[in-house]
Amino acid sequence: MQPNNLKLSYTFPMGTKDSSVQRSGRASVGLSRGCSGVPRGGRTRRRPGPKRTWTGDAPERRSCRSHDPHSEPTSRRAPLTNLALAVKLDPSLPQKLRGLYIMGGNTNSRGNTTVCAEFNFVADPEAAYIVLNRFTCPTHIATWEFACENMLPWSFCEPWLAQDSDKARFMRRIFRHTMDATRTERYQKEMVAGCGFASCDSYAMAAAIDEQFVTASEQVAVTVELQGTYTRGMMVLDTLGVLKSQHKISVMRKVDLEKFKKMFMDSLM
Repeated sequence: MQPNNLKLSYTFPMGTKDSSVQRSGRASVGLSRGCSGVPRGGRTRRRPGPKRTWTGDAPERRSCRSHDPHSEPTSRRAPLTNLALAVKLDPSLPQKLRGLYIMGGNTNSRGNTTVCAEFNFVADPEAAYIVLNRFTCPTHIATWEFACENMLPWSFCEPWLAQDSDKARFMRRIFRHTMDATRTERYQKEMVAGCGFASCDSYAMAAAIDEQFVTASEQVAVTVELQGTYTRGMMVLDTLGVLKSQHKISVMRKVDLEKFKKMFMDSLM
């Protein structure tokens, strides 16, 4: 699959309502197109809940242009297709990153899309395999079970969304879909540690922003299952050292939830 490197710039018309870009105080945003799908051409049934999409490759392109090694971390919160393609186009990319923060994968074979796999990894297992094996920069992963075990209580959402700001009012509107999804039987089955607000992608971003956010982690070599009928896309932890891998991944286990709450509150002020 060839990348589409066309750069786009979109300016939102005056009066456009409910634009996350406008709520952030910006009138326009630069876009870069990434892959239109996964290399194998397969698609995984989307899990119920908020819509998830393949994202553009802007963070990878920015890192490729960096002239200062280890100058910036990057955070990936979607299938890793674009990042895997980026390292094939520029094998030196991992050396240009100070760190890589990923939301995806699982540790206890608990799936939220297939029986044993998390959405971001099972959407493109080959890409996840490439990234975990080719990126030797410090790599940190927020897995599905971790997100469930470090959930915020639903009671937190009321004061979070009740703030008197345009951002909070916008978030209240788009958050309705998430609230509805949590009431479905399928969503209840997916959850690992009871019910709560598991803002999965936010854990990886918070860790990239604040190095003190993660309070407990496990250093272990990991890979991705590519062949299994039921386990394709499952993240595998090599606790026995069978893979003989020198590169260890930091698998997040616990975070500072009070600091997490403050980040959420501040984001809507």
